[in-house]
Amino acid sequence: MTGITEAKILWERAVATFEDAQAVKHPHSIANRSYYAAFYAVSALFALEDVAFRKHQQVEAAVHRDLVLPGKWSKELGDGYSSLMEFRTTGDYGIVNSVTPVEAKEAIEIARDILKSVHEAHPDIFPLPLDNP
Repeated sequence: MTGITEAKILWERAVATFEDAQAVKHPHSIANRSYYAAFYAVSALFALEDVAFRKHQQVEAAVHRDLVLPGKWSKELGDGYSSLMEFRTTGDYGIVNSVTPVEAKEAIEIARDILKSVHEAHPDIFPLPLDNP
């Protein structure tokens, strides 16, 4: 599979998963879907360069190394990606700690910003749905 084909598939998955994040009600589910929307979007961006990762931590490291450090993304956006990872981990594995409704709302906002940034990098390859996330 070529990089652009894989990137388009990952982008479609990112958009669909973001729509899921907006539809679910439980904060843990919102955090999970928001993280995966961002993960798929970032993975789509890297797929254009034929770069893939085996672990989620490798994607996070690449966000900071390859997007934030060279100035393609703001530090805040990179930190937001890291926050999404933390929210997802808490939601998926936390027993004592929970994702709060405020954190869930923040997760959706961060995911929206990440999808918009990926779209803006290559709007011809990564179109936004008509109702824009």
